[in-house]
Amino acid sequence: MRISFNRMEWAGAVGDLGALLPLAFAMIMVNGLSATGLFLAVGLFYLIGGMYYRVPIAVQPMKVVSAYAIAQSLSPAVITGAGYIIAVFMFFLGASGLVKKAARLIPLPVIRGVQVSTGLLLIIKGIALVAGNSGLQEKLGRVEPFLNYQSLGPLPLSVVLGVLFGIVTLKLINSKRVPAGLVVVGCGAVIGGLLGAWNGLTEISLGFYLPQFLPFGFPSADDFSFALLALVLPQIPMTLGNAVIANRDLSYEYFGKEGRRVTDRALCMSMGLANGFAALVGGMPLCHGAGGLAAHYRFGARTCGSNLIIGALFVGLAIGFGAGAVKVLQLIPMGVLGVLLVFAGLQLVLAIRDMTARPAQVVIVLMLIITLVSNLAWAFGAGILLSMVLAKFKVS
Repeated sequence: MRISFNRMEWAGAVGDLGALLPLAFAMIMVNGLSATGLFLAVGLFYLIGGMYYRVPIAVQPMKVVSAYAIAQSLSPAVITGAGYIIAVFMFFLGASGLVKKAARLIPLPVIRGVQVSTGLLLIIKGIALVAGNSGLQEKLGRVEPFLNYQSLGPLPLSVVLGVLFGIVTLKLINSKRVPAGLVVVGCGAVIGGLLGAWNGLTEISLGFYLPQFLPFGFPSADDFSFALLALVLPQIPMTLGNAVIANRDLSYEYFGKEGRRVTDRALCMSMGLANGFAALVGGMPLCHGAGGLAAHYRFGARTCGSNLIIGALFVGLAIGFGAGAVKVLQLIPMGVLGVLLVFAGLQLVLAIRDMTARPAQVVIVLMLIITLVSNLAWAFGAGILLSMVLAKFKVS
């Protein structure tokens, strides 16, 4: 097992914060989830995932669950119920071997379509963070919710920071001497502190904090039924397509035989265990993801050392600062997180390079269109259906 803790691994370790932090902040502030439990679950998932898979592995919020929960201001009990259901479902898929049978039915163009569509969604979300019109920014009515300043002259501050750090990332993205990820996150946090986020650090104190088990009690039957219909059923197709099948494929592309432990079955099992623990401590539903893996890889992660670094940081923040951990992470401005998302998305879009056959390109284009007008879950189903039709009529 290769393992390194050099500066590229440190840069790769923080490469996916753009996808994780905005949704984590929103679910803590809007839905009332436990910051201690949330960040501890994220950190342990990173640590255990890195040690088991032995290559970089992503940890992300479940996007459908998170977006709907934030938009509807759902209670912690409903979100916890969704976490338990997802945990049981994913564990069953992995333990029974059903996910392996399902994966064999998914054509490669559909996998590429999921990867490219996910990349496009990340780019759009990143641009929204830079423009200042993401869900969290609009809900709080500020382009930089945790800073004292919101504009520089006529320009929103998130745009100024996004353009500035976008240029920095372009200049350093291929540098091994000065890794882009470290510069962007490090300098972004310093600037965020100077512009007012530092004030939040005066409200926290270093100590030894452990999460409360079942902080919101056990969900009721109504919580479970609503969670199943509104959150879990729309999430599962996206999870299977992006967090399992596309993630496994991308891991093999990046790491070859080193990533042999990244199997469909193992990914389902690890997500099942992680979601069970996250629900128990009041955290958010978690998954792996092709987009997160692309982000870690693009910014320099090549060994599981990146997982151990970011996992230890999150565990340290959760245990050392408790609920105050969120104040530390809020040092990084939204515009900076948006830059990380854009470059992660661009890396994932590159998965299309081996799709040279016309039928494969048709499938991917259709999935992109459906993703933009509807969602990735519907695109996943449409891609499978179109691939079956093209195969039946032997279109080439």
